[in-house]
Amino acid sequence: GKDEEAAMLRDYITQLEYRDESNREGHAAKVYFNALFGMDFTRGEDSAINAALNYGYSLILSAFNREVAANGYLTQLGLFHNNMFNQFNLSCDLMEPFRVLVDRWVRENEYGIFEKEQKHHLLGLLNLYVRIDNNRQTVLNAVKIYVKSVFEALNDGDLSRIKFYQII
Repeated sequence: GKDEEAAMLRDYITQLEYRDESNREGHAAKVYFNALFGMDFTRGEDSAINAALNYGYSLILSAFNREVAANGYLTQLGLFHNNMFNQFNLSCDLMEPFRVLVDRWVRENEYGIFEKEQKHHLLGLLNLYVRIDNNRQTVLNAVKIYVKSVFEALNDGDLSRIKFYQII
């Protein structure tokens, strides 16, 4: 039901420039989050929605940090993220496709407040089922499979080895 916004996002893809000099990523984020949470929503505001998004992203990031380290890689050395103050550049790169799971969970649960009970509820996100490598897996297992496949793809120079999840 968001055809206009989807068309705008597809158009932004064609306008991407090296190092995002035209700030298409910022424009796309505004269109995306407004489509999800309404035109009054601002990503930087102090709200239950932003608190839930931030908490959810931190849960996913933690799972990625664990898998990156378990595979013998440094979380600090990113592919695209390159911030000397970010200890998790590589994990931030790898987690990008999983952010939509958090966005969707927060949208569907419409948190009016975000306190301890809501944090515990949001943990359930990690146990959602997705499809990856032709199997039904929890998000936590999908992270493990995805990270391993990315490292194998990089080591072999074969990006077709990357295993992406699908929402089921």
